[in-house]
Amino acid sequence: MKSKYDIAAYVWPAYTGNEPRTRMFWPEGMGEWQSVKNAVKKFPEHNWPRRPLWGYVNEADPSVMEMEISAAAEHGVNVFIYDWYWYDRRPFLEQCLNDGFLKAKNNEEMQFYLMWANHDANGLWDIRGTDIDNVIWQGAVDRGEFEIVASRVIERYFQKSNYYKINGCPVFMIYDVNNLINGLGGIPETRQALAWFRERVRELGFPGLHLQLAAWGEQSHNLSGVDGGQRLSTKEVVDILGFDSITNYQFVHLTDVDRDYAEILKDVGREWARIDEAYSVPYFPHVSVGWDNNPRFLGFRPGIVKNNTPENVEIALRMAKQFADAHPARPRLITVNSWNEWTETSYLQPDDLFGYGYLEAIKRVFLL
Repeated sequence: MKSKYDIAAYVWPAYTGNEPRTRMFWPEGMGEWQSVKNAVKKFPEHNWPRRPLWGYVNEADPSVMEMEISAAAEHGVNVFIYDWYWYDRRPFLEQCLNDGFLKAKNNEEMQFYLMWANHDANGLWDIRGTDIDNVIWQGAVDRGEFEIVASRVIERYFQKSNYYKINGCPVFMIYDVNNLINGLGGIPETRQALAWFRERVRELGFPGLHLQLAAWGEQSHNLSGVDGGQRLSTKEVVDILGFDSITNYQFVHLTDVDRDYAEILKDVGREWARIDEAYSVPYFPHVSVGWDNNPRFLGFRPGIVKNNTPENVEIALRMAKQFADAHPARPRLITVNSWNEWTETSYLQPDDLFGYGYLEAIKRVFLL
């Protein structure tokens, strides 16, 4: 059955050993599956360790992705949003997309688009105790580097028949707008760079570029790109830079998640209503499965979502469906964190705790 909704799950492309630079974080050669495999219980009621029912598969293997695409599509997930990285003047972790998804024989069953995860890379991914404040690679880029990045995604991805588009325009999400502004040198320079990006997209015959922001609540942003400059709200930045829509990446960016899932959803509903009222561009509702990033650390890390069972996540999905239905002039796009963020405990893939429960919840809400 074809869904009337676009259920777009984020993909964290680190479950492969095919990217050589991941060995500094995960020397066993299986990507971040290493942290999942070695995770331990941090307190008596902790629901870790967990095990993937599909095993520690290599998601840069097209045969693996053929299986995952089929499972996603059968349950109503019809779009993957790939976290896309550019570090040290070259792409990072592209193998899952290029060698896995795009070489899968059935990839036309799914659409995909990119979220440029342009945050700094630090020691977070290395459980052995590397200082997480130590920047390994910077996510900010200058104008010359920006043009290389934009040209790469236009040429390699936007022209794919199953690249996700809104009104014919390829969708491209920016994760860290502060890093974008800082790297480019300020708001005016960022406006110019984005205008150049849009024009390059139009030159290839598209009606334009749909630029999407991953919002982190209402933040204060540096206008100048240097310390001490004028500051703007997220709403002002969206308007000035001309973003076409916004969504979220994770509930942890919006509210205190160290609570019961039902309490978190009250804040989420209020945030959706606030954005819908205050912003001039469409908001596409976001649902996070959960949060617990203890698998990435040796010691205990506070901040764990409670009672995020498939049944309770289904309530959030129905909230998102209701929000989408209340805006019939917009695409019925709903973003979900995530397909496979295992080390943040926010994933749809089946495990030994809930089985296919989260996928079945999506199927009940959007396909049945």
